[in-house]
Amino acid sequence: MAKTKAIVFDLDDTLYPERAYAFSGFEAVSRAFISRLGVTFDLAARMRELFDTSDRHRVFNVIVAECGIGDEVGIVREMIAMFRAHRPTIRLHADADAALSRLRPLYKLGAITDGYAVTQHAKLDALGIRQRVDAIIVTDDFGREFWKPHPRAFEEMSERLDVAHQHCVYVADNPAKDFVAPNALGWRTVLIERPDRVHSGNPIADGGVPDETVTTLETI
Repeated sequence: MAKTKAIVFDLDDTLYPERAYAFSGFEAVSRAFISRLGVTFDLAARMRELFDTSDRHRVFNVIVAECGIGDEVGIVREMIAMFRAHRPTIRLHADADAALSRLRPLYKLGAITDGYAVTQHAKLDALGIRQRVDAIIVTDDFGREFWKPHPRAFEEMSERLDVAHQHCVYVADNPAKDFVAPNALGWRTVLIERPDRVHSGNPIADGGVPDETVTTLETI
């Protein structure tokens, strides 16, 4: 294997628990909309329940329907906007925090993350990632069409870090999209399988088989 010179991380469910971000967003939406929805039950708790069902991607639709609100489309859009733009209360996984400190003197570090730009930048700020890596790419800054598995982020990260592809490693959690581009470019790829990750059980994309699988960043 080529000598590793750079290690690049995904964000959600790699460096911090994505579930925590969702629950933080539910709290923010609940505070902003509970009076308007006219509910007397624990709104955030109901949202957390729905997150672990087949309605995970329709939480706000279900809530609004349950509340009998007439303008479902309009208020759901407002709730989604609030969720995406809120200032999250989230923390790095302990092993991620330790790994960033341990690896920084040894390698160039980076982060590549998908997701709506306003959301991902808020996460990066809340986690203090900007001060702990050498380069960050939020793929949505290029445009939705450049989200993974598009190779642009990996090509640009190699240039920003000034490290050839064969000397780069990408660590991420979702085999359905994360490893297709770096595999094709000659990166080494590492799947981290956290037990509570949102994308557990996702199928592996064609060309997306990781080179290695770990359960903690302590072994990176």
